[in-house]
Amino acid sequence: MIPLYDTLRSRRFPVVNCSLIAVNALVFLYELSLGPSALDQLTRTWGLIPARLVAHPATVWVTIFTAMFLHGGWLHILSNMWVLLIFGDNIEDRMGGGRYLVFYLLSGVAAALLQSYFLRSSNLPMVGASGAIAGVLGGYLILFPRARVASLVPILFIFTIVEVPATIFLLLWFISQLFSGWLTLQGASGAGIAWWAHVGGFLFGMLAVNVFARRRVYYQ
Repeated sequence: MIPLYDTLRSRRFPVVNCSLIAVNALVFLYELSLGPSALDQLTRTWGLIPARLVAHPATVWVTIFTAMFLHGGWLHILSNMWVLLIFGDNIEDRMGGGRYLVFYLLSGVAAALLQSYFLRSSNLPMVGASGAIAGVLGGYLILFPRARVASLVPILFIFTIVEVPATIFLLLWFISQLFSGWLTLQGASGAGIAWWAHVGGFLFGMLAVNVFARRRVYYQ
């Protein structure tokens, strides 16, 4: 299922969410300007390398944050930013810009730590905003369980648009990430995807969203 849009409309323009998308896009444009060796150096310097974080946390902790704004290609950044565009505005609407930014970054931290815990010996750089975005998805599940997500779904080799309940869409996504992460622990290839980062971000988002979300106030 490919998400196209959700049925909720935010009441305010999502300044922080759009700013996060813009910053990610600008960083990616900078990556495109680099040659192969310079890009590799950038990724190894500012990407998160689990083995290095475990061995020297005090000196490389900043890569937990810088890695969130690096991406590995067009498909990587476009898919991440599209999902953030669909789901992030409603979370920012409920939290306010400042709280949403902190929530987003802490989701990325939780994602990085869980990925580093399970793959603590890995020397491969981890880059991308998907861990932080997974936190947004986890928060969305809790705050807007009755929303619907219009998705492109293949039915008998024909793609059609179906409105899927957000609860089903997000839980199916989370289960797929959890299962894929479990397979990597059994020795299967992870296909270069940080499955446990997705799991960690999503769980953090579910557990922490109500700490950051503003309470709805009703007047009579």
